[in-house]
Amino acid sequence: MWPDRRLCELFKIDHPIIQAPMVGPATPELASAVCNMGGLGSLGCAEMTLEELRVATATTRAATNRPFNLNFFIQDAPKTEAAVLQRTRERLRGWYSALGLGEPPNELPDLAPGFDDERLSLLLEVRPAVVSFHFGVPSDAAITALKNAGIVLISTATTVAEAKTLEACGMDAVVAQGWEAGGHRGSHKPTGPGQGVGTLALVPQIADAVRIPVIAAGGVGDGRGIAAAFALGASGVQIGTGFLSCPEAGTDEPRRALLRKASDTDTMLTDAFSGRSARAMRSRFAEEMERSREPMPAFRQMYALSEPLQDVAADDEVSFHLYGQAASLNRDLPAADLFRLLIDETAEVFGNLSKS
Repeated sequence: MWPDRRLCELFKIDHPIIQAPMVGPATPELASAVCNMGGLGSLGCAEMTLEELRVATATTRAATNRPFNLNFFIQDAPKTEAAVLQRTRERLRGWYSALGLGEPPNELPDLAPGFDDERLSLLLEVRPAVVSFHFGVPSDAAITALKNAGIVLISTATTVAEAKTLEACGMDAVVAQGWEAGGHRGSHKPTGPGQGVGTLALVPQIADAVRIPVIAAGGVGDGRGIAAAFALGASGVQIGTGFLSCPEAGTDEPRRALLRKASDTDTMLTDAFSGRSARAMRSRFAEEMERSREPMPAFRQMYALSEPLQDVAADDEVSFHLYGQAASLNRDLPAADLFRLLIDETAEVFGNLSKS
């Protein structure tokens, strides 16, 4: 039924629907369930140790014999200027005091790059069918090694220029991530929370600009969104928020309850938690930090300052609950049932359009 089967052929799957590689919620159980239904399941590996990555890959492979995707962040070892850390500590001092946390930390952790030679070596050993990247692409040498191993490579673009870069670097497909998407924006350089292009505008422009298949992401929550993505020139879709309500997802019960009452306006883009723009549930802390734009500690190092607040504050006060603008379309269904419903809904939309 799919009008463009390039992704099906590229990934060796039946249906061009990708479950987004969300760090935490994208469990081996969720990924394998999607794979077994003929889609492409994904694991968010950015925060896994090498051993955790090895175990997660083995667990997924034991539950499915279908292709799956491993995802990584492209980021150098983060570094934060002392003056930036000090100004951020001053901004957070009132929050720490009000929540009984004492003084904000005065040191940030030393963190490794998001993708390094050790992870590359492990990928060449375990050889997943697909590897995807966020925030850019790895080195030319890494791309060559992965492609020589027969691994399909994809990465995220938030602008037409980024999509062209991905094609030139040798990516086999591009995820066109619209402003509506939950989680971190995959921009190749950090951008402010107010910067972004919506899916409806982004996908057709990227489809016109590159020859490789385009995967629409952001605001796709049901069969109507999937059908619309094909009308815009996409060869498939990537869905993250829609899978957060599945029992296989690593979503805790309080956050599942929040998703059940989600609306189209209760998220915002903020860099106040991680140091990089991400769409998350609206909170007083994020809104206050956004009112006065100042440089934040580097991506991932900022967690050392924000996580103590998240641990003790109420969700409406301080929350880094990542989901997109289409969350109200979520269904509390097992992943297989949801996947089947998405296919049926899309087929119905295609059928109705063909009659008109």
